[in-house]
Amino acid sequence: MARLISPNPITLHRFQPCLPIPRFTAHLRHRPINARKLQTLACQTNPKLDRKDTPPKEQEKLVLEPTTDNTQATKTTATSSLPQLPTKDVNKKIALVSTLAALGLFLSARLDFGVSLKDLSAIAMPYEEALSNGKPTVVEFYADWCEVCRELAPDVYKVEQQYKDQVNFVMLNVDNTKWEQELDEFGVEGIPHFAFLDKEGNEEGNVVGRLPRQYLLENVDALARGQASVPHARVVGQYSSAEARKVHQVADPRSHG
Repeated sequence: MARLISPNPITLHRFQPCLPIPRFTAHLRHRPINARKLQTLACQTNPKLDRKDTPPKEQEKLVLEPTTDNTQATKTTATSSLPQLPTKDVNKKIALVSTLAALGLFLSARLDFGVSLKDLSAIAMPYEEALSNGKPTVVEFYADWCEVCRELAPDVYKVEQQYKDQVNFVMLNVDNTKWEQELDEFGVEGIPHFAFLDKEGNEEGNVVGRLPRQYLLENVDALARGQASVPHARVVGQYSSAEARKVHQVADPRSHG
């Protein structure tokens, strides 16, 4: 399998193998890898762009800039799609309006339901004066313990404020023994009892008990216009019995109520 070049057996360095050794490395030199070309393909966004004409930093910028624009556009779209929350100034205005509305409701309720029988009695005209001033008169027989009287007090007050310059309003407390004669004269059996008198003091009609304010309003309006009769001459609703006045009766001749 081998052959000797020299007859001297000691000269081994001249010994040569007869089998050829394949040279694999020789073939690798003929197939170089173009790493630069692969890098260019990975970074380029425009196929027609020449790598030699564009520096590496500018190429990277070309790749990154569209991404930045898209991100900003996404943020703008997301911001515009979010609902606008109310600012602190708007909240303060809403709170102020709500407070004013609540205060208005409270004051209106106070004006409607804050009027008591004592208030009506304090502003009422004395009975003797009402019969002598030449104006028509509304006489209300009432009692402090009368539940229906207390309920109707706000309605009576509103009508009185509307016609106080044309019609007299008188309050007579049935618990006061001073008005025994008037109780019999007007036939008071239940309270509140409203007697409607013309300017000469003659009774045109009466309304007894809990009834709509319209009944009182229409009768007072007829008196103010000087009509010969009232539209509701005899109407009876739910009332408190005047017989209960014997338990609460007091003698106070000085009081007109």
